[in-house]
Amino acid sequence: MGMENDFERLLVDIGYEDMGLSGVRHNEGKRGTNGPAFSVKQGSVSVPIYRTTGSGRERYFVAFYRDGRRVRRSFTSAESAKTEARLMARKIMAGQNQSTDLSAPEREAYLSAKQLLSSLNCPLVAAVEEYVQCKNLLGERSLIAAVQEHLQRMKGVQGEITVADAAAEFLEIKKQDGASERYMGQLRSDINRLKERFAGPILQVKSHDIDELLRHIGGAPRTRNSSLISIRTFFSWAKSRSYLPKGEETAAEGVPKARVGDTEAEIFTPEQMRQLLTAATEEMIPFMVLGGFAGLRAAEIGRIEWKAIDLERRFITIRAGQAKTASRRIVPISENLRQWLRPYVSRGKVVPSREVYRKVTNLARSLGIEWPHNVLRHSFISYRIAKVKNANEVALEAGNSPDVIFRHYRELATEEQADAWFEIRPSVPSTTP
Repeated sequence: MGMENDFERLLVDIGYEDMGLSGVRHNEGKRGTNGPAFSVKQGSVSVPIYRTTGSGRERYFVAFYRDGRRVRRSFTSAESAKTEARLMARKIMAGQNQSTDLSAPEREAYLSAKQLLSSLNCPLVAAVEEYVQCKNLLGERSLIAAVQEHLQRMKGVQGEITVADAAAEFLEIKKQDGASERYMGQLRSDINRLKERFAGPILQVKSHDIDELLRHIGGAPRTRNSSLISIRTFFSWAKSRSYLPKGEETAAEGVPKARVGDTEAEIFTPEQMRQLLTAATEEMIPFMVLGGFAGLRAAEIGRIEWKAIDLERRFITIRAGQAKTASRRIVPISENLRQWLRPYVSRGKVVPSREVYRKVTNLARSLGIEWPHNVLRHSFISYRIAKVKNANEVALEAGNSPDVIFRHYRELATEEQADAWFEIRPSVPSTTP
C-alpha cells in the first residue's frame, strides 16, 4: 500500500479530507471547531494542523499515526506546530513512520523476515507461497525434518546424471566385461528404448513410467519380462554407481513382471529329430545334439569349447560366464550323445561359426519341420523329466528352477517316447573304448 493512500486513510480517520493544498494554507473555518486550520505538505504527504481556542488562548495540534496508534501533540504557537508537522511529513516520506494496518510486533516480524531473505534475493511472498505448498504436502510433518531426511537420502547421489549418459556408460562397461554379442544386442535394444523415452535424469524415472514404456512396446508377456530384466539390470548398476539412492528399491524393481500363463513348450518328436540329424551336415551335428540331448541353450553352445566336454567321465562343465543364469553347472552326457560327439572332438570352440544356427533352422524349414523357439532345449527337458521323474534333478542339469520344470515340461512326453528320444544314435556308432 502506498504512502499517499495510507495518509489519505489517516485523514479520513480523523475527519479531514485533503483539499489539495500546497505549502501552508489557512482554513477560514470557525474557531473552536475540530477541522484543520491549515496543513504542511512535503512532496505527496500533507500533515494537518488543528487550532482550538479555550480560556482566551489559542493552541495548535498535530495528529499522526505511529506503530498503529494515533499520536496527538499540542503546541502554543503555529510555528512550533508547523515545525513538528514538517518533521513528521519528512519521516512519512522516508517510510519511517508510515500509517499501515500492521501492529508493532507485525511490522517487526515483517522487517525480520525481509532481512532473513535478503541474502537469498527471494521476495517474501515467494518464500511464504513455497512454505505453504510444502506444508500442504507434508501435513503435520516438520518441513525441516523432511529436508534433512531428503539430504540424508541423497547423500553422495549424483542426481543430475541423465538416462542417456548413464546408458552409454552402462553399455560400454558391459562390453568391456566381455558380454556376448547376443546379450549386448538385447541390452542395447531395451536400454535405447528407455533412453529415447526419458531425456531427463535417471533419478526422475518412476515405476509407472517404465510400466507404460513396456506396455507401449507390447509383445508377449515373456518378451515384456525380458525387456524388464534388462532395465532392472541397468537400474541396479546405476545404483551401484551412486546415480540412484542406495538402500532403496529402484524404479525398475517396483515394476511387476507380466503374468505368463502355464503354456506348454513345443518339442520335436523322436522321428523329427532323426530326420533332422540324417539330413544335417557335419558342422550342424554338434549344435543339434548338445541342444537336443544335453539341453544346452543356443548361446551356451556358441560359447562352449571342446575342453569343457569330458566324454570319458561323461559330463559337460558350463562355467558361470557361459551360462545365462551366471551359475556354474554340470550336465551329464547320455550314451547316445557320447556317440554323436566322439567323431567331432577337437580343440577350440565346439561351434566356431555363428551361421550354424541359421543353417540348422533353414534345414528344418526345407524338410517341412517348424522350428519353435528353444525347441531343442525344450525337447531335452521334456523327455528327461519323463525319464527320471525328478524335477529337482532336471532343474540342476538344465540350469532352471524346479518350479519352471514342473509347470512347463511335466507330462509333455511319455516314458516310452523318452526312451525313443535318447536311443537316437548315429547310423554307425563310434567304437566305445
